[in-house]
Amino acid sequence: MLLSLCLAFAGTGALFVAWKQTQALEQPLSLEAEQLLDVRPGDTPNRIFLRLESEGLLRDAFWLRVYWRLNPPAQALHSGEYRLLPGMRVRDMLGLWQRGEVVQYSLTLVEGWNFRQLRTALEAQPKLEQTLAGLSDSEVMERLERAGLHPEGRFFPDTYRYTRGFSDLELLEKAAERLERVLDEEWRQRAEGLPYDEPYDALIMASIIEKETGVPHERGEIAGVFVRRIRLGMLLQTDPTVIYGMGEAYQGRITRADLRRPTPYNTYTRAGLPPTPIAMVGREAIHAALHPADGKSLYFVARGDGSHVFSETLAEHNRAVREYQLKRRADYRSSPAPAAAPEKP
Repeated sequence: MLLSLCLAFAGTGALFVAWKQTQALEQPLSLEAEQLLDVRPGDTPNRIFLRLESEGLLRDAFWLRVYWRLNPPAQALHSGEYRLLPGMRVRDMLGLWQRGEVVQYSLTLVEGWNFRQLRTALEAQPKLEQTLAGLSDSEVMERLERAGLHPEGRFFPDTYRYTRGFSDLELLEKAAERLERVLDEEWRQRAEGLPYDEPYDALIMASIIEKETGVPHERGEIAGVFVRRIRLGMLLQTDPTVIYGMGEAYQGRITRADLRRPTPYNTYTRAGLPPTPIAMVGREAIHAALHPADGKSLYFVARGDGSHVFSETLAEHNRAVREYQLKRRADYRSSPAPAAAPEKP
C-alpha cells in the first residue's frame, strides 16, 4: 500500500510538473511591438529566462528552467540577436534558439569602390563590431595578415551577411579571401600571350576596365584596346587612373594640367600599368582582363549614354571626339542609365 501511495504521489507530481511546464511554454510573450533579444557570448538559457521575467516579458522562469534542463537541445545556444514578435509564445522563442535563427544583416560592397569608400561603408554599419577605427590602411592590412600589400582592389565586391558581434575585420577577411579565390580561378583559365607577369597585373587591368565602363558587353573590347596598347608600347591614357592619382583633389573634372601632372597613376605620362589597382572589381572585369577581345581598335571615346565608340586610327578617334565630346548632349552621362530608372514626377 505504501508503495502504491508513493507511486501515486510521484505520478501526481510528474503531472503537476508537466502541467506547469506546458503553461509556461504556451504563454504568449508580453510584447506590443517587435523586439530584438540580444544573446551575448556566455549567456545561458537560465540567465535569459530570468532577464525576460524581470523585464515583464514572461512568467514562470523557474518552470522554463526546469523544462530546459529536462530537455537539453542538441547544440549550445547561439549568441546573436533573435527577433521576438507580438503574439509569439515562449515555445516559439525556444524554437528560434534551438534552430539558431539569429537576425542577419547585410552589407553590399560595390564594384568600382575604392578602399576609402569601403572603409566608410564598414564604419556606417552599427551592428558590426568596429575594431579598425583609427588604424591606417597599412595597419589594417597587417591585421589581415597581409602586411606590405596595398589594400586597393584586394576585396571582392558582393553582398556579405553577418550577425551582431561580427567584426569589420572578419568581414574584410571574407572579402579578401573571396577576391583571392576568384582571381586564382580566372588566372588558371586565362588566354595565352597576355602581357601580364602575374595575377596582380591582371587585377590592376581589371580595375581600369571596371572604372571605364558599366556596359557588360564592352569589357572585353576595352580590355583588347589596352592590351594592344601595351604590346605596341603605347601609353594607356585612361582618365580613371589620373582621377585616382589626384585623390581628394579631384572635384569632378580633369584639366590639361592634371593630365600632365606626374603622379604614379598618370597613364598619360607613364608607360604600362599603374602600380596598384584603382578600385574593387567583379569577376566579369577580371575575366575580361584575362580574355581581351580580338580586334584592331586602339582608341575609344564615351558616347554620353554609358557606351563607347571604338576606333582603329587616330583620325577616326578624333572625329568621334569632336562628335561626342566637344558637342556633348544635354543628357550626357559617362555611365549607363539605371535599368529601372524611377519615373519623373
